[in-house]
Amino acid sequence: MAERDGRDGFSNGGSTPVALAIAGSDSGGGAGIQADLKAFASCGVFGTTAVTAVTAQNTVGVEGVEPVSPAMIEAQVEAVVSDIGVDAVKVGMLGTAPTASAVAHALDLTGDAPVVVDPVMVAESGAALLDPAATEVLVTEVLPKATVATPNIPEARELTGLDEGSGQEELARAVLELGPAAVVVTGGHSEEGVDLLLTRDSLVRIEGEIHPAGASHGSGCTHSSALAAGLARGLDLERSARLARQVASKAVLNGLRDVGAGAGPVDALGIRTRSVDA
Repeated sequence: MAERDGRDGFSNGGSTPVALAIAGSDSGGGAGIQADLKAFASCGVFGTTAVTAVTAQNTVGVEGVEPVSPAMIEAQVEAVVSDIGVDAVKVGMLGTAPTASAVAHALDLTGDAPVVVDPVMVAESGAALLDPAATEVLVTEVLPKATVATPNIPEARELTGLDEGSGQEELARAVLELGPAAVVVTGGHSEEGVDLLLTRDSLVRIEGEIHPAGASHGSGCTHSSALAAGLARGLDLERSARLARQVASKAVLNGLRDVGAGAGPVDALGIRTRSVDA
């Protein structure tokens, strides 16, 4: 496993930082594992994966979901940890209760690597990606193992049961009571667009540009993966959260609105700016 010396906050003594994404696969390439790997790469982190579910989806909707067996989820994590090592973990789509329980068990294999939990509940197209039984396991078994949870405002309301009159800070405090060591409630669904980072000791406002004309499919996955990448590189939690906001905001700005007929995917790698010489 890579050893991080933290000399400049973005160095690990020459070793390659590694992040593990435990999440679903998006056949449309915009979110899920595909977005996670692009975000890791954009932050200079090598990405590994444990796929929790295979989805048949595009920019318009989710046409089918097939869970990966719990045994295979745990086998993927064990294979990565035993050979490559893990400096940070990002948890995304869980889908079902057996999947959520398998992921909770698999996190025990990752040692003291920080864990970022993105409570994926609904796809950009509106399709439900987490059933009620899985939500209960997420709350009782997965969130207590999280270094930081990264819900958006609707997800925070769903997790806590608070109504639409609840403010962002109130939601953050309610999510924190569910067991994670810290919470970032992202502000994409608020007028201010500010992310709130809450720990047991502090509340930090993380501001950034809002790009309503961009493409946002995969923005949540990109944010949580960039945060995990920062932690993998040895950044502290606040700097990782600021990095995540920066990476996700830029990915939305550069989003590929001409890909598909629905919600276009974010672009964390700057595809439009790249060229290949023949």
